[in-house]
Amino acid sequence: MRYLAILLTLSIASNAMAQQKAKSYNLLVGTYTKPGKSEGIYVYSFNSSTGELTAKSKAAGVNNPSFLTISRDKKFVYAVNETSEGGVSSFGFDSRSGALTPINTASSGGNGPCYISTDDRGRYVFVGNYGGGSITAIRLKSDGSLDNKAQTIQHQGKSVKSNQERPHVHAAVLSKDDRFLFVPDLGTDKVNIYRVNYNAEQPLGESSFASVEPGNGPRHFTFDSSGKNAFLIQEMTGVVTAYTCADGKLTSRQSLSLPPQGFSGRIDAADIHLSPDGKFLYASLRGDINEIVILSIDYTGLMKYAGRVSTQGKTPRNFAIDPTGKFLLVANQNSDEIVVFSRDQKTGMLHATDKKYPVGSPVCLLFTAE
Repeated sequence: MRYLAILLTLSIASNAMAQQKAKSYNLLVGTYTKPGKSEGIYVYSFNSSTGELTAKSKAAGVNNPSFLTISRDKKFVYAVNETSEGGVSSFGFDSRSGALTPINTASSGGNGPCYISTDDRGRYVFVGNYGGGSITAIRLKSDGSLDNKAQTIQHQGKSVKSNQERPHVHAAVLSKDDRFLFVPDLGTDKVNIYRVNYNAEQPLGESSFASVEPGNGPRHFTFDSSGKNAFLIQEMTGVVTAYTCADGKLTSRQSLSLPPQGFSGRIDAADIHLSPDGKFLYASLRGDINEIVILSIDYTGLMKYAGRVSTQGKTPRNFAIDPTGKFLLVANQNSDEIVVFSRDQKTGMLHATDKKYPVGSPVCLLFTAE
């Protein structure tokens, strides 16, 4: 009897551990609906033990909800409407069911909005308008709705390549303390930096900038958990630059080129993310490459090439690492699918799985608690 009791106890403990390991998360997917096969925003349940996705919900009828952000309390989701008119949509979000309930819409202040972020206290959303070359701050109300009070700053300038004839804002990333907004501009080869005053009627105030090598085309930008190290991916050359950041000032430390040596085709670098432990940096290359490149990060924030892997599809516009760090999911825009890779947390290497999920023109993957 005692032996059976021990076996039963071990079995219960084993089942409990298995359930704990199989924690689920919501995965929100922003897409292009025109042209494309998508209906809007999709919500999946992600199993962190198996890497499997299960459809939960969708918000249909939303026009090109390409990029998404979520409030810190997980109650509201905001999407850009990437059209020539430019718009932003807000939704109430039920993390348990995955349901998205439309609240209202507002102008993005420029055409072709492609990026959106929000501060930790839910006071504003910040929208980067690629087509319009501008940055817009829209005040948020307590019910998650978008106010009509907005500030838009039009960027000026150009750079050396044919698609740099005017500004093209490509991201809007807040510092870890929400005091500064970093705005990479592909058209002007600058990262514009705005001090944010949340109590002012016009929150984006004093500005400065960090320049990159002409023709690089700054695109996406990310901080490590300390907020003292930052990384910028540059679309046209596939160069990643590491910076230190102090009081809103960027200091360049190192740059690495990601395309294969001697490569002469289209590069179109896109997205960049750090692993949850901050030890590895991942970047996607589209164009004629279609790879994820892996860089290791040392304790000082410097980069070293570690490896590369095919995305198993076309145009990895965006990707995301699940909160456990065990999987990396790629949104292959032009092959209409999300591809799941397992991730070795010690080496940072990625390994293809048999998990591929059809989604029309996926361009943004966002994990959040379920």
